[in-house]
Amino acid sequence: MRTVIQRVSSASVVVNGGQPRAIGPGLVILLGVGENDSPALVPKLAEKCAHLRIFSDEEGKLNRSAVELGYSALVISNFTLYSDTRKGKRPSFSHAAKGELAQGCYQLFLEEMEKQGLKQVAHGEFGADMQVSLCNDGPVTIIIDTDDWSKK
Repeated sequence: MRTVIQRVSSASVVVNGGQPRAIGPGLVILLGVGENDSPALVPKLAEKCAHLRIFSDEEGKLNRSAVELGYSALVISNFTLYSDTRKGKRPSFSHAAKGELAQGCYQLFLEEMEKQGLKQVAHGEFGADMQVSLCNDGPVTIIIDTDDWSKK
């Protein structure tokens, strides 16, 4: 799985033209699921995202997590994180997980994020048309790729 995590002062998502789902300070997490990913990775990934120390402490060092500070998360499914741009100008998404695996991992990730102690976990909808707005704070942007966990 791949995540792009942004530290935000605020963010929202509008799903299919509906009402905004908004958070204040916290994290925006774009989650992509790859064709070879396993749901077994989801709990560790959720714990790592929620507890990443990417917020400043009293000395200005990135030493606090969203959980510690009582912040929220906005989670968005994003298969385009598995784009392959090696050939031509049109990205291929052939390495993104297909519907059942991707949607299952996304739903499980939301459930696991709810267990982490965040103030709120807002989210988009799998496969929906979404508009995401955010104010990146810092900016601080972190990428986690679970494939890297098995590399030495």
